[in-house]
Amino acid sequence: MTAPDAQPGAAERAAEPHFAGRASEARLLELLLPGSAREPLPSPETGRMADVARPRLRLWQVPAVIPPTTDTLRILDDQATTAVTATTRHWAAVAAFAHDLVRRGRVIPQLVLNPAPPPATSADAHPDPMSMWAAPANNARAVWRPVLTGADAAYFRDLALAMPPACRTSATERPSTDVQREALEEFTDALVRRALTTPLLTKPPRTPQDHWLAALSGDAATTATAARCPDVPGLRRELERWHEAVATSEGATRLCFRLLEPSENDDWRVELALQAADDPSLYVPAAQVWGGVTGLPGKPERELLTGLGRAVRLYPELDRALRVPEPGELALDTAGAFGFLRQAAPLLQAAGFGVQLPRWAGRTRLGLKLTTRTTKQQSAAASQGFGMRELVDFRVDLAVGDETISEAELAELARLKVPLVRVRGQWVELDDRQLKAALRAVEGSRTGQADAAEILRRVVGSDDEVLPLLEVDADGVLGDLLSGQAERRLAPLATPPGLDATLRPYQERGLAWLSFLSELGLGGVLADDMGLGKTITTLALLVHERASAAAPHEPDSTPAPQEQEQERERAGAPTLLVCPMSLIGNWQREAARFAPGLRVYVHHGTARDATEIDHADLVITTYGTAARDLETLKEHTWRRVVCDEAQAIKNSGTLQAQAVRSIPTGTRLALTGTPVENHLAELWSIMEFANPGMLGPRSRFRTRFQEPIEARQDEQAADALKRATGPFILRRLKTDKSIISDLPEKLEVKEWCPLTAEQASLYQAVVDDMLAKIDSSEGIERRGLVLSAMAKLKQVCNHPAHLLKDGSRLAGRSGKLARLEQLAEEILAEGEKALLFTQYAEFGAMLQPYLAQRLDRPVLWLHGGLPKKTRDRLVDRFQHDEEPTLFVLSLKAAGVGLNLTAANHVIHVDRWWNPAVEDQATDRAFRIGQRKNVQVRKLICAGTLEERVDQMIERKKALAERVVGTGEEWLTDLSTEELREVFRLTAEGVS
Repeated sequence: MTAPDAQPGAAERAAEPHFAGRASEARLLELLLPGSAREPLPSPETGRMADVARPRLRLWQVPAVIPPTTDTLRILDDQATTAVTATTRHWAAVAAFAHDLVRRGRVIPQLVLNPAPPPATSADAHPDPMSMWAAPANNARAVWRPVLTGADAAYFRDLALAMPPACRTSATERPSTDVQREALEEFTDALVRRALTTPLLTKPPRTPQDHWLAALSGDAATTATAARCPDVPGLRRELERWHEAVATSEGATRLCFRLLEPSENDDWRVELALQAADDPSLYVPAAQVWGGVTGLPGKPERELLTGLGRAVRLYPELDRALRVPEPGELALDTAGAFGFLRQAAPLLQAAGFGVQLPRWAGRTRLGLKLTTRTTKQQSAAASQGFGMRELVDFRVDLAVGDETISEAELAELARLKVPLVRVRGQWVELDDRQLKAALRAVEGSRTGQADAAEILRRVVGSDDEVLPLLEVDADGVLGDLLSGQAERRLAPLATPPGLDATLRPYQERGLAWLSFLSELGLGGVLADDMGLGKTITTLALLVHERASAAAPHEPDSTPAPQEQEQERERAGAPTLLVCPMSLIGNWQREAARFAPGLRVYVHHGTARDATEIDHADLVITTYGTAARDLETLKEHTWRRVVCDEAQAIKNSGTLQAQAVRSIPTGTRLALTGTPVENHLAELWSIMEFANPGMLGPRSRFRTRFQEPIEARQDEQAADALKRATGPFILRRLKTDKSIISDLPEKLEVKEWCPLTAEQASLYQAVVDDMLAKIDSSEGIERRGLVLSAMAKLKQVCNHPAHLLKDGSRLAGRSGKLARLEQLAEEILAEGEKALLFTQYAEFGAMLQPYLAQRLDRPVLWLHGGLPKKTRDRLVDRFQHDEEPTLFVLSLKAAGVGLNLTAANHVIHVDRWWNPAVEDQATDRAFRIGQRKNVQVRKLICAGTLEERVDQMIERKKALAERVVGTGEEWLTDLSTEELREVFRLTAEGVS
């Protein structure tokens, strides 16, 4: 819903791939858009600059395709095919909100009257793109409406405040809350209908009420008549009252319920009170409200009575408290208090009422404590040689909170048969299921010996909600593994022979951890912060294993013959590395630079040959190719599958996530700086790749961890999840002092970017045209032609639109721009700032609106055309605004003289090919006053002149020293043959 493309029919053509063969409606919409009298402003997605200084809102007729709601939801859910813009991100957030409301049952059925049809216009304009109902007047329809209360209502308001203006461009100006509510209700209704696999009415409808019930389960998203039904005024009014009863009133105060523990002889009590809606700490008991002393805004007595009238529908037990003129509390027995904790409190809280429970509520539970000790014979093996076949002594105890309880205490609890009991001064919620499970645990084997693998399965795979595993006390390496401290406990592995680099101490510890997990047959997630060297640590693991396989050694224990054969087969098998297309060149060059002894084969492109796989140590492919060649990859034996930028598989249902999970392998490794971006389901997806089945099925993970942690901030669930995932996730942060001390002050990295097919075609056309002219020229003319050719080729490497200057769209056409977006997303996700240098002001002017739209973050732009006051204002904002920000800078205008130490990332988008000039630009961040380590990235298009000039500078350091201050002119002295070699485009640079 961004500003339209200026070309007629572009909206329909853009939508065709999504809706081919579906019942989508093409029509003209009348939208209110900013622009000139001639045309609306171009969308930031196009990268075009507006040529109007003061745009005005005007009505424009825009061709569009209106999809069914189900298709809209599918597109918003499918990140692989949805263009990521501010508007699509917003509607995706609204759709995700609808998914969450439906999943939690926060919906109710309603009967609503259809509005009278609007008068037809010459443009046949639709009042709003999010409205898809077309039922005739005087008819009613059955709908499912979301219930927004408490935190949900607050989140809805926050979403509405963040709505991009382009989301509400209908001809009739409407508040963002109205537009968003309409979209949310459409999404919710479609999702509920999709979830109803069986009709609500199985017999033919006879009464108007039956027609309403039948219409609730029809697929109204694709069939316009499915939701229609006759109006039943009595039913409609009763349903409206129901909605009002469960919805939160937006008054100045709200009713609050506080559960109080009994003293020696008293009963449990629920105290009634009022809370200020904007300040929950302002709490006034009902007795004071009736006494007239409150300090609360509004009319407290009326708010209290209104709240009680609404609450009694959800908590009928409250009726007993309402039998007195001035209700102030509700007395409960133990069973009633337990019922309030388990049933009434969640309902009241979800409906927007205040609920205050004792601190132990939902936290102190009956569970198990597992204690393991390494046997004396095996204690010496607590090192790298420790295997999962080693035996350990174990003991299982019953525990309440931090205290273990004896069998006698358990028997007493069983005898009391009450759901709330005090154990050693702590109140505990205890039901029949827990007691029965505890008695079974006591009757079973509570001590003995088991191998470490079995203990690990008990700890990680424990999914008993009735009697959960509350604590693990283990010693030795198993204890370190379970506590997540194995990386610190293991002896670091020195830089292996064959690795042309020196690992830093934290990288040596990371290598030891990866090797340790691999020897145990376990997968891991290396989630180090960006810039800490996940790539070189992974290459070091491959080199170490190759060297270990060549050296004779005695095994720790003798496995079964079949296991021996499998281990021998996998020891010589290659590692499959799956990464985004933009990182293929990076891995190729890093492997060639740091691990030249590894045989590397890139399985990508039209020339890929599966027979080369068996001759390689490292096979590199992309997520897309892995999905397409899945059956071929399954036929090979893999020692390991590695997923780089593993957030690419965070959505477990995508084809690429399913593909990489299904490839058989010995172990798996996920590399990502952001293991959780939005919600815990992403962590499950990545862990399901690394160690399949370890966290159970997704539905079980959702009920056991995701819902308790995200919705209720359940500390026990969070501890259990950390205990289950901690052994397999290694995350080190740059903010950790022990890591910072190991880092250089300035870390320089070369980022290799592929060309798209369009870039490669343009590149070759420029080379063919310019070489002929250069060969037939001499002197000043030749030097000018060389510099002109270099500039054009660099512009092609940046983006086709940079060379063509045609104002065309930017997305999806440049490998360098794709990599720049990835880096920018990671930097902003870490809450940091970056400087983006380009030598071309026109390209910076294209990048600024594009990145601002794609990333939904501030992107500043400084160039030579700005007055001094504006420059100073931009610098001051960047230095002092705490929000993560990108600063695009023209190299000539900002390469010297600025202090920009708020940034600790510098990206050279296009190279000046003069080390001194680049260092001067880098020194805008890397200077006195900088308190963080600065990461410098230089974007280089693989297989192009950018790569070959970089190689020349690296080979000829003396030349680089000699040409300081002369820019790129030293390249004009090269012969035509040398220039031909520099300009030559190789196949490896094309994606």
